[in-house]
Amino acid sequence: MRRHDRPEARANKHSSAVGDVHFYDEGDLEQLIGASPNPLVLILDCVQDPHNFGACLRTADAAGVAVVVVPKDKSSPVTDTVRRVSCGGAENVPIARVTNLARAMDKLKDLGVWLVGTADEASKSIYQLDLKGPVGIVMGAEGEGMRRLTGERCDFLAQIPMNGKVPCLNVSVATGVCLFEAVRQRQ
Repeated sequence: MRRHDRPEARANKHSSAVGDVHFYDEGDLEQLIGASPNPLVLILDCVQDPHNFGACLRTADAAGVAVVVVPKDKSSPVTDTVRRVSCGGAENVPIARVTNLARAMDKLKDLGVWLVGTADEASKSIYQLDLKGPVGIVMGAEGEGMRRLTGERCDFLAQIPMNGKVPCLNVSVATGVCLFEAVRQRQ
């Protein structure tokens, strides 16, 4: 299976579709990441702004992400705005909407995926971590960052070095920085 090929939407209890966008759930994670020996996964913890969500999907597609995992609640739905901003990312990258994000993260860990959460208070930089193997990048919500249980499920925490006066980056920009550091390391 090529990097951007998506498993066919199955007529089962797990997958659903809205237009050209197919949604999966926790039960599909093994199949979605199984197509790659070193899958790159993006986990968005309650990203609610449709512009940010769309931009994250666009970046995920460009980086070759195997699946984007989002909680069903407290996350932006895939609206026309999300689809427009994603420039095809919403249609190209499988999106797994899960009821319990912490449980889905545990399942990814059981499947051999190391989880790297982003947090301003982390002692290591994203550039100091090995992102070459099966890795899930965990991004927190606008403003609040990752929820406590989400952060506790991460194997590593990393921060993006900030040299200016602004306290943080927009979640979609931070997603791009982290995903493309993984892409850089894998080349």
